[in-house]
Amino acid sequence: MLLDERRTRILQHIEQKGFVSLPDLCEHFGISESTARRDVDFLDGISQVRKTRGGAAYIGESITTFEERKVKALRQKQEIAQSVADMIADGEVVLLDGGTTTLEVARQLIGRSLQVVTNSIPIINLLINQPSIELVSIGGYVYPKTGVALGPVAVQSLKGIHARRLVMSVGGITDRGLFNSNSLLVETERQMLESADEVWVVTDSSKFGRSALSHLCALDVVDRVVTDDGITDEWQARLEQAGIDVVIVGNRSVAREPVAASA
Repeated sequence: MLLDERRTRILQHIEQKGFVSLPDLCEHFGISESTARRDVDFLDGISQVRKTRGGAAYIGESITTFEERKVKALRQKQEIAQSVADMIADGEVVLLDGGTTTLEVARQLIGRSLQVVTNSIPIINLLINQPSIELVSIGGYVYPKTGVALGPVAVQSLKGIHARRLVMSVGGITDRGLFNSNSLLVETERQMLESADEVWVVTDSSKFGRSALSHLCALDVVDRVVTDDGITDEWQARLEQAGIDVVIVGNRSVAREPVAASA
């Protein structure tokens, strides 16, 4: 079992149990106590579990259900989504990954003349009856908590796709780059990065300075970040130093012209 996959499964196990002892982790996953301690230390370091005497307790948010996450920071997500939609020109091919903010982006694209490619079942259900949108569904293993298609089948499907831009959400952003909560999701998103000319990250400001289970890519892979006005001046400067165009919605928002579609 790969390191990220083991830690993902350990995190899921701790979430299901609420509290897990080190001996239980060793027995359940067939690992040594020193390996279990290192994995718990890592998960504690990214604020997904709290290390306790002899075990670990779940405190994270990253693998909560889609419905639970959908209502968090909803106003900010809706404002971000409207801004992103305004910057997308008719006729574009847009690749949307699965996430609560990208779902709001899809909602703002209703009625537009676009090609939308996605691995998100909630986005597919939202857009499937929109006659002006040509919808392409990416298949694969559907992760039950998020309704997102992941894994080798999804990766292979994406290899035949070319999009003008990828609009994606993340579990966290640090100086090391972008993070997400599932190793299969990260594998699929890496292929999405390869399939798009531009990478736009849509995220509420709470994700800055937070990591998650799996590292996705460095900051300089991203072309644009659209976020709310809770972003600090320090984080805005860090992103801009990495060559990223930062669009802030809310009181500090800056109006921008829609981006012209490529020929």
